[in-house]
Amino acid sequence: MAMIDHAGVEVESFERSREFYAAALAPLGIEALMEFEGACGFGHPEGKFAGKPFFWITERGKPAVSGAHIAFSAPSRELVDAFHAAALEAGGRDNGEAGPRPYHEHYYGAFVFDPDGNNVEAVCHSPAT
Repeated sequence: MAMIDHAGVEVESFERSREFYAAALAPLGIEALMEFEGACGFGHPEGKFAGKPFFWITERGKPAVSGAHIAFSAPSRELVDAFHAAALEAGGRDNGEAGPRPYHEHYYGAFVFDPDGNNVEAVCHSPAT
C-alpha cells in the first residue's frame, strides 16, 4: 500500500498555476480530475488509480490551508482517529477532527497543523465497517 495518499502546494495565482500544471503534466498522462473553488486535484484518468487526484494546487489564503499539504494513507478509520489523537498529543493543532469528508462517498480523514503550520492529514478510502 502506498503510504502517501496525496500532496499539495499553495499557489499565488490559481488560474495561472492551473494552466501551468495542466500543460506541464499532460505529457505524463496527468490531468485535472477534481476542482473546487480555488483548488484543483490532478491525477491519471485511467489505470489502477483512475480518477483519484494525488497532486493538488490550492489558492493561497484559502481557509484551512497553510504551507504544504501531505496526506498519509491509513488502512482503517480507527487508524485515522489514532493519528489525529497522537498528532494533537505531540503538539499539533487541530485542523479538522476525524470524520467523513465530501470528496467522495467513503473519504474519512483527519487534519492537523504541524509545528510549522503545514497541513498534515491521514485518510482512509474504505467504507465504514
